[in-house]
Amino acid sequence: MSFNVITKKITMPDGKEITIETGKLAKQADGSVVVRSGNMMLLATVVSSTTVKEGTDFLPLSVDYQEKFASAGKIPGGFLRRESRLSDYEILVSRLVDRALRPTFPSDYHADTQVMITMISADAEVTPDAFAGLAAAACLAVSDIPFNGPISEVRVAKINGEFVINPLSSQIPSADLELLVAANMNDILMVEGEGNEISEADMLTALKIAHDAIKIQCAALIELTAETGKTEKRVYNHETHDEELKKYLWDTYFTKFYEAVKLANPSKSGRKETFKAIEEEYFASLPEDTTVNKTLAKWYFHDIEKEAARQLVLNERYRLDGRKLDEIRQITCEVDYLPSPHGSAVFTRGETQSLTTVTLGTKLDEQIVDQAMTSGYNRFMLHYNFPGFSTGEVKPNRGPGRREIGHGNLAMRAIKKVLPPDADNPYTIRVVSDILESNGSSSMATVCAGTLALMDAGVKIKAPVSGIAMGLISDATTGKYAVLSDILGDEDHLGDMDFKVTGTENGITACQMDIKVDGLSYEVLAEALDQAKRGRLHILGKMKEAIETSRPEMKPHTPRAMVIKILKDQIGAVIGPGGKIVQDIQKQSGATVTIEEKPDGGYVSIFSSNKESMDKAVAMVKGIVMIPEEGEVYDGTVKSIMPFGAFVEFLPGKDGLLHISEIKWERLETVDGVLQIGEKIKVKLIEIDKKTGKFRLSRKVLLPKPEKN
Repeated sequence: MSFNVITKKITMPDGKEITIETGKLAKQADGSVVVRSGNMMLLATVVSSTTVKEGTDFLPLSVDYQEKFASAGKIPGGFLRRESRLSDYEILVSRLVDRALRPTFPSDYHADTQVMITMISADAEVTPDAFAGLAAAACLAVSDIPFNGPISEVRVAKINGEFVINPLSSQIPSADLELLVAANMNDILMVEGEGNEISEADMLTALKIAHDAIKIQCAALIELTAETGKTEKRVYNHETHDEELKKYLWDTYFTKFYEAVKLANPSKSGRKETFKAIEEEYFASLPEDTTVNKTLAKWYFHDIEKEAARQLVLNERYRLDGRKLDEIRQITCEVDYLPSPHGSAVFTRGETQSLTTVTLGTKLDEQIVDQAMTSGYNRFMLHYNFPGFSTGEVKPNRGPGRREIGHGNLAMRAIKKVLPPDADNPYTIRVVSDILESNGSSSMATVCAGTLALMDAGVKIKAPVSGIAMGLISDATTGKYAVLSDILGDEDHLGDMDFKVTGTENGITACQMDIKVDGLSYEVLAEALDQAKRGRLHILGKMKEAIETSRPEMKPHTPRAMVIKILKDQIGAVIGPGGKIVQDIQKQSGATVTIEEKPDGGYVSIFSSNKESMDKAVAMVKGIVMIPEEGEVYDGTVKSIMPFGAFVEFLPGKDGLLHISEIKWERLETVDGVLQIGEKIKVKLIEIDKKTGKFRLSRKVLLPKPEKN
């Protein structure tokens, strides 16, 4: 079989090359490409239905990103030993691509569309998620599916003071700022990332550098579309409108909706009832034999309501609930709300509320990470739950969806930047946010509640973190715009931007931005960042009224933990043959003991629910790793008796010979009757044999020397 293969090469400013190949794999898809950088290869495909289900008024788009274990020469863990449901990481990458693609499709395109991105070859130094957006846009570029692209996506990081596009995997851990940015030729579309308390100026600089790199990739995709002959897209008609009905409803009801939103009702349910009453007034006026398409009428009413709310903000400079543009809703913070968890907090902001708990576990509670590119353990987990009752809805509890995973990940990124380093924190930490009410940015409520709960638990965080969701409403015709602080759920829906920013008093720790409008300038972004900082600091002030710093002591029912650093060659002594020694320590003390080898030595983690157990385990471990010194006196235990003396354990795992001549000053013919196995005695280490390393002990030197007659 012959292939009509077309290859496009992209050379980035730093000399790195990216190739896009189409025409060889998965040719029955509407669009298919292979994107390669180094040895990393992504296969991206797109298929879009040519028919639309009746009544569909949205884009049924699904994006799935998956990393095949074979691509990295690995076999999956678990019972099945095969790839199954997407991991949380793969879901997060899928969401990043979805958020960049979705607003780029025509607003009236409603066909079932599926984009699949699969890593088919891995490169340890190339991060595949930074190329997933490019791969998705490329397969659309070589298809006949209507798409207002191209778009692309890159990672930008600040490393040693320099901004780097798509850094090597080994460079990312040392980055002070790391962002994934998606954009088209003109505008930023999506941003997500984290930073070590970075400044707003650094954030803007990173976005500009990322956008410059994305423009190079978008230009290549435009050329690829022309080379594959896909400049003409398929013809479709997914919406049928009644222009006469539309004009009548806008002319008759826009003013009524505008007056309704001007009432500035602070209650979400109250506003909903007011808008519903206007619609019902119209439907009640229709004759029984009406030919009016009620579905279309509801669409038009939705658009009228949305535009009325937008015009309220632009014209009156206040919002649906009566707040000023930069005003934060009322905030209530409470810590230590639950008596049994290790830490808890309730954070309420307006009609959004999070009940968050902190649990401190042992090393045995670490999360096992088994992915194609990474394997290991995770000691910090943040889980976000969004039950139906939080919005007054009935919703089956089927476990976390993609939204919950995404919101939890954003909060996790925000908080992990202020956690104590592993060397100072022996605990596995799990934070769980249960959203009890939701009307705007429950993920940011999770950041605030999570911070409060950690401080309540006594975890020594670097600094408190708060978060705020910013919105934007703009009118390209008039040039008017309004930046909104602490947006409502309705404002998220009707606005042009959802920009979540988290940070301490010193800088930004995480961000997530989705932009739904063309032509958003960097000046407006700068204004939004500055306004977000003021809001963030205001929220931090409210949080500090509840608890200012981490509690000096953990709660009585929190398991105690200690880490003892030992030399690498002492690890075996603590573990013992077949784990005998460490098991004996746990059995005798009642504590949990784990040993981990790191490049700079061994780390012995000890966990216990009471002080006596902890002290005993610590003493036993220190006894094992303690280096015996000549001349020191030790408490020993007689382990065995021989004709020539006794062997005494003077430190855990260390026995020395107590010769018969060193037991007493008097001459002894036998040890029988003088010492008993298990007897506790004090001994002095009088010699360490330089050749054999054996220990010589003495008891008599600690006894009064008899006077000579």
